[in-house]
Amino acid sequence: MISKEIVIVGAGPAGLAAAIEAAKAGVKEVLVVDLNIKPGGQLFKQIHKFFGSSAHRSGTRGIDIGNQLLAEAEKYGVEIWVNSAVVGLYHERIVSIEKGLDSGEKELVNIQAKKVILATGASENVVRFKGWTLPGIMGAGAAQTMINVNKVKPGNKVVMLGSGNVGLIVSYQLMQAGCNVVALVEAAPKIGGYGVHASKIRRAGVPIYTSHTIIEAKGTDRVSEVIIAELDQNWQPIPGTEKVLEADVVTLAAGLKPISDLVRLHDLECTYNAVFGGWVPKHDRNMESTQPGIYVVGDTTGVEEANTALEEGRLAGVAAAESLGYLKNADAKLLKDDIWERLDGLRMGPFGEKRMVAKNAILADFPTCAK
Repeated sequence: MISKEIVIVGAGPAGLAAAIEAAKAGVKEVLVVDLNIKPGGQLFKQIHKFFGSSAHRSGTRGIDIGNQLLAEAEKYGVEIWVNSAVVGLYHERIVSIEKGLDSGEKELVNIQAKKVILATGASENVVRFKGWTLPGIMGAGAAQTMINVNKVKPGNKVVMLGSGNVGLIVSYQLMQAGCNVVALVEAAPKIGGYGVHASKIRRAGVPIYTSHTIIEAKGTDRVSEVIIAELDQNWQPIPGTEKVLEADVVTLAAGLKPISDLVRLHDLECTYNAVFGGWVPKHDRNMESTQPGIYVVGDTTGVEEANTALEEGRLAGVAAAESLGYLKNADAKLLKDDIWERLDGLRMGPFGEKRMVAKNAILADFPTCAK
């Protein structure tokens, strides 16, 4: 059995940030494992510039941040296994990894880890309506991967369901890729994302139907028509308000939920929090879960955005390095206090109070886990 000081599951922003901070502190054996063929996670789909402060790389594109993280990881000697899946997480922090998923030479490797950091991210929610399984109907994230990573158009005429930031940003990026976005459809009575993103869509002439939903998709080999209808105050379709839209793609931007397979497999204590996407693992201010030596970061702890994931990853990386004896307590405290100040700042704003209260409900009040 191989031994590693830290095994990190997920090579997105949270996982990479955790690995970099731990390696910077002197941890020698930091391994990051990811299912995809390339590390970086969602960052390499984000060709738009980040908002926020200079501390969070305002004005920098996600893809550039991803490249910076990969360069730092290489600089500090972080080991990254891609095309590999964690298939088991057992007592005493034994991690089972299936390597080389697409190579034809799959190998099962068991690793004894002193610390494990779960940065498994989130998955897209689906919306069910008549015909929702037709080819051409996909998550907005899938469409974004196709155009920004694989350089392939998902189709020509797109109906986007959902007007949060994901729906708005991906709609604009689909137009940049040469797709015709026929309409955005939003069940709520108002747009859910930032006005600056919605304005770009409207200036391009794309209609946004609020208080509407998709009631049916039609087609043979793939979707060819989408029927939408207006909703009443009880969120029910109003007869006679149906509209037919010609489309060969429907993208669903209906929110995300934390990926919790390993969290449940290892029986980490969880709590339900609707603001953050559903069932999420409890953790302390070091991002350590109710199981000693296992940390949870990023969308695993509740869906937010990339900057928050980066900060939570940094926090866990510092805490794990401190626990392993690579950082003095006083030095670690300074680093963690600085990270928490930035985290709290990210959660403030127009809806900050609600998110702060929600996150405080996830922070577990339990004794510091034995190191």
